[in-house]
Amino acid sequence: MDIKEITLENLDPERFIAEQCSAIADAVTGGVAINALSGGVDSSVVTMLGHRALGDRLKTVFIDNGIMRKDEPGQVAATFRRLGVPIEILDARERFFSALKGLTDPEEKREAITQTFYRDVFGDLVRKSGARFLLQGTIFTDVEETVAGVKRQHNILSQLGIDTKEQFGYTLIEPLIGLRKPGVRKVGEALGLPRDMFARPPFPGPALAARVIGEASPERIALVREATSIVEAELSGVRAFQYLAILHEDKVTGIRDGKRDYGYQIEIRCWDSMDARTATPTRLDFDTLERLASRMTSEIKGVVSVTYNIASKPTSTIEAV
Repeated sequence: MDIKEITLENLDPERFIAEQCSAIADAVTGGVAINALSGGVDSSVVTMLGHRALGDRLKTVFIDNGIMRKDEPGQVAATFRRLGVPIEILDARERFFSALKGLTDPEEKREAITQTFYRDVFGDLVRKSGARFLLQGTIFTDVEETVAGVKRQHNILSQLGIDTKEQFGYTLIEPLIGLRKPGVRKVGEALGLPRDMFARPPFPGPALAARVIGEASPERIALVREATSIVEAELSGVRAFQYLAILHEDKVTGIRDGKRDYGYQIEIRCWDSMDARTATPTRLDFDTLERLASRMTSEIKGVVSVTYNIASKPTSTIEAV
């Protein structure tokens, strides 16, 4: 891998911002660039870098793919509009769910999301906007895990020999590719992002589809979305790197109102980590775990079982899919 890592110790955020803004402006020259904002830390930082570098020559779009967190499109768009960044929300839910229909293999799901995002949705946007460049929040860990064969990150393209200009009609600009998550957060803070944006827990590129084992249907995504909302509300005060809910594929036997209730199983994961390369489960107190289980089984229809992951990375991974 020939990408040079910028370690946290060697990162000067203000200098990095100046250099990357200059590089973005030089690459785009007098043209237009398009930018995909998901609301995650990486995409939010790239959005602010692109806005500072290009101003109104940056077209920022929030793709509502149907697999985001609860109320995410409206909340993210409102935050960036307050920061002076105009946002367009594009409803692409039907296209993504059509691509995911019937798929259960993790890599097939990731590939379906990749192709729908880059070829179909952004291919259309590029043709309509005339943009020749796509800004993207790829970070060093994304490349590292993909090249090592741990899992294919949906945003890794050129590093796998994929010519985006030939296949999709635009060139990628990846200003964060030398940074890991702690460095991205430092740059986000220096750019003036609100703390609840630059310090929020990481969220995967394949979104909630990475937290559904088996088919990511609209119904199953809706269920894990509610579980995610509960986990994030209950663990927001915990000093952890990341916390999430996973929907298992098989139903399990439970009991409700004295009768058998064959229902869903939610797995909770909460991680201590510096940069996602390795991670250990956070030692949550049992009262917290009991409260999470109680809310899951009482507030989400069909959930009868709640578990907590206690395997470290490796051998586990932070996300399930």
